[in-house]
Amino acid sequence: MKLFGTMKISDNMVEVGGVSAQSLAEEYGTPLYIIDEEQFKNTIADFKYNFLSNQLKTNVIYASKALLNLYVAKIIDESGLSLDVVSGGELYTALKAGFPAERIFFHGNNKLVKELQMAIESNVGTIIVDNELEIEILSDLLKDYKKSQRVLLRVNPGIDAHTHEYIKTSKNDSKFGVSIFDEDTIEIIRRIHDDEYLGFKGLHCHIGSQIFQEDSFLKESETMLEYISRIEKEENIHVEELNLGGGFGVYYTEEDKPFSISEFLKKLVKFIEDYSKNNGLHLKQIDIEPGRSLINNSGSTLYTIGGVKRTFGGKNYIFVDGGMTDNIRPALYQAEYEGIIANKAEEKPAVKYTIAGKCCESGDLLIKDIILPEAGRNDLFLINSTGAYNYSMSSNYNRIEKPAMVFVMNGKSKLAVRREEYKDLIANDIVISD
Repeated sequence: MKLFGTMKISDNMVEVGGVSAQSLAEEYGTPLYIIDEEQFKNTIADFKYNFLSNQLKTNVIYASKALLNLYVAKIIDESGLSLDVVSGGELYTALKAGFPAERIFFHGNNKLVKELQMAIESNVGTIIVDNELEIEILSDLLKDYKKSQRVLLRVNPGIDAHTHEYIKTSKNDSKFGVSIFDEDTIEIIRRIHDDEYLGFKGLHCHIGSQIFQEDSFLKESETMLEYISRIEKEENIHVEELNLGGGFGVYYTEEDKPFSISEFLKKLVKFIEDYSKNNGLHLKQIDIEPGRSLINNSGSTLYTIGGVKRTFGGKNYIFVDGGMTDNIRPALYQAEYEGIIANKAEEKPAVKYTIAGKCCESGDLLIKDIILPEAGRNDLFLINSTGAYNYSMSSNYNRIEKPAMVFVMNGKSKLAVRREEYKDLIANDIVISD
């Protein structure tokens, strides 16, 4: 298993942030989400340092759908990043954390009226509008509030990035945004530009997630810059801001080959600078929205092994006390992970296992065919690179409680999310009497 950040092996035991897996399990129980705070902050700093321009303002916006809670919002705020939210719940969390509303970007293909009202009342800095109906609804609401709102329009540049079908977002039939190949999109831009309540600032796009080809992002940038050039020349409408979204691929297993973010960001900035200058664009700001690539490799999940089973067919299972309720990605995307028996980290791998969760589903398998030391009851199993989407997509299927989350750094651990209890599972239930 690849070790990230402060993770290391000492005396046969995995440590993160100077804290052993054993002590974390004893103090907080398992399953347990673990975030390497130092690694997270270092990754943020790397993005900020390398996404800089002498000609344009640059803005790194954290895509909070990857992982959001009050403490994550605090770290993002203190790091000086902006925040991307896609629902009223994410917006509520950000505001409760004291995150500055002016640095919030509100996304979504079907924002509810109550969510738009919440954004307006909270003075959210930027709303990324998705379609004509939303533009009309937002304008009418702003008229009632007697307010104006800074907006970007989400457009679809038609870049077919090589990634999983479910996380492609820029195909011509995507549910997100309006196509740059549709002539009606120019009319939509003109409509926003002329609206007295909407302050048109520019365009947003996003081509997908877990993308490993630099050329996909450079092609996205080139396509968008050409479209901006057309808007400015044909419509005399200045496009001041270009948001290129995120989707930078990260390491899960040896099959993943991420490119160097630090080197790529410099290349991306220069490409945009040169094009903007050579074509006389009025571009003032460029944004990116990393989520997974900021948090994923800082996270891991710790489980306790409940038992080992060899089937009649010859398959060896390790049963852990979590599963698809805390990590749906293997079942949903066929995602693959690396793992280690945390308390036998230096022992020789000897047996091929499949790591199975406790849910009542045959598909509740976290890792297939992994070679490990011989496992036993009460051993600790750790899966790496679970910082993004695992907690965000967790569920109470089979009425299983959601795990706790801790942040570790410099030999200390901090509880950021408490473990759910059985009483939490029925907190919203209502007993109906005849």
